[in-house]
Amino acid sequence: MKKNDSELFEKMHIAGKLAARTLDELTSFIKPGVTTNFLDKICYEYIKDHGGNSAPLYYKGFPKSCCTSTNHIVCHGIPSEKVLKDGDIMNVDVTAFVDEHHGDTGRMFCIGDVSVKSKNLISTTYESMMRAISIIKPGTKLGDIGATIQDYVESKGFSVVRDFCGHGIGTIFHKPPNVLHYGKKNSGISLECGMIFTIEPMINEGKYEIKILNDGWTAVTKDKTLSAQFEHTVGVTDKGFEIFTKSDKNFTQPPYLS
Repeated sequence: MKKNDSELFEKMHIAGKLAARTLDELTSFIKPGVTTNFLDKICYEYIKDHGGNSAPLYYKGFPKSCCTSTNHIVCHGIPSEKVLKDGDIMNVDVTAFVDEHHGDTGRMFCIGDVSVKSKNLISTTYESMMRAISIIKPGTKLGDIGATIQDYVESKGFSVVRDFCGHGIGTIFHKPPNVLHYGKKNSGISLECGMIFTIEPMINEGKYEIKILNDGWTAVTKDKTLSAQFEHTVGVTDKGFEIFTKSDKNFTQPPYLS
């Protein structure tokens, strides 16, 4: 790996680690009776107290420090006075901005006792992301990432959202390449050492179509079925990949045990 790449990777590890630790910190607070605004406040303060800033806050007008997407919300749910209730599922998406670099990650959470179908959707979403990450190395085609996710998800009877994708990231929050979560094998550009991007599949229980609510941000499933999402920021190395947003506590998917 080139020296410049090594320096970039080091800074991305710092930003990614803070993002992951923010989700670790939030975990014990996510339970029935809590508002998503309360979680947003914890997110903002934790990142600020540890030398960073919350990149989503005011990004293109987004009003909060994290995204809280519950049940049939696909992504970009805006924290509010909404109270979490038993049986809800929720994605929390955070991006820490540290020393001019972005660490972007998201995890699913189960609030109280959730249904078997919710658990299956969540585990399938996580597994699809990790399967895609596992094939990353120089020479892998970008389309192979999407095909790996789509093939696995559809084999489980779920669908892949088409309207959003992963993205290049670093000193810029969102930049090329677009990383689709569906597609054909052996298509698209070849991955190169030093590339950094997110993989963040959004998987629906029902059909993949979505719509955007009147707030201009919140994306929901058109058929009102459940949706799940996980996200990691990853880099391509000489021999494979690095995940910048791993949990110190090994919190990968629910249930999270502390």
